[in-house]
Amino acid sequence: MEDNYKKEQTVTFIKPPVIIGRYSLVGKKEGQGNLKGYFDKVLEDDKFGEDTFEKSERKIMETIVFKSIDNANLTPSKIDMFLSGDLLNQIITSSFTARDFNTTFVGLYGACSTMAESLALASCLIDGGYFKNIACATSSHFSSAERQYRNPLELASQRSVVSQWTVTGGGCTILANKGKGHKITSATFGKVTDYGIKDTDNMGAAMAPAAMNTLVTHFRNTKTKPEDYDQIFTGDLGKLGKNILIDLMLEKGYSLEKNYSDCGHMIFKDNQQAYQGGSGCGCSASVLNSYIYSKLDEGTFKKVLFVATGALLSTISGQQGESIPSIAHAVVIQKGD
Repeated sequence: MEDNYKKEQTVTFIKPPVIIGRYSLVGKKEGQGNLKGYFDKVLEDDKFGEDTFEKSERKIMETIVFKSIDNANLTPSKIDMFLSGDLLNQIITSSFTARDFNTTFVGLYGACSTMAESLALASCLIDGGYFKNIACATSSHFSSAERQYRNPLELASQRSVVSQWTVTGGGCTILANKGKGHKITSATFGKVTDYGIKDTDNMGAAMAPAAMNTLVTHFRNTKTKPEDYDQIFTGDLGKLGKNILIDLMLEKGYSLEKNYSDCGHMIFKDNQQAYQGGSGCGCSASVLNSYIYSKLDEGTFKKVLFVATGALLSTISGQQGESIPSIAHAVVIQKGD
């Protein structure tokens, strides 16, 4: 085994997994935002024809999974493993989808970091020769997440200026051990980071230190710098969290000013009243599986560092005055030949 295969939290893949399929879906509000035209499907009805928001989110998950398999020119029987997670209790969106998907299932909970977490784990499993084709997916829904994490929608509670808008949507990527497509060349797994933020509305401030921790670790382990990437994307820090991360990275000696974007900051327009921007598992997942892959397709980007961030709180922990531990995982995606 090569000496540089694993260095601390970073794994460099000997046989980089290939992205052979993807699909993105978002709600109506998201489809009217800055990335309009990039998503594969935009809902006109956030209930997606279902009678509850939870059933709607499950239908979103089912759609992105099976449509991404179609996009990969595979059949469901060719998928060796399904890696997925979401924000609902006991990740029921993912597990209920797996109930109708006859393949090995591993449920994940990394909150909004789940897209990068699933890609990193799937890449290890494929590079190790254990599986050939793996579906990596995650989703969220504004209405199901809001009433689980904050307040019932019926209360019409006033939102904080530091809050973000949970994205209705999701994305799925099919990774394979061979084929044509963009490649995941390395992954950096994060450590839980907690800077003592207790405001459950202020997800950006809570998650920015975790993003900083993972980015610094990645740069040190891989002996790279921010300028070695065409673009660096974090997952749903929003406007405030993005600015906090820029300041934290400067303190560590890294400038992100020239080639850094945040999926939560990008997805909504300023006039959409999303406050600090988008959040939720579906935020970075939908942006990755639409805009980012499209820019790799056309050659605008050739090497991307994708860092999804997650706040690991629950409704109970917040009510008990606990601070918010957070996590960030990163993958390097390079344009295919």
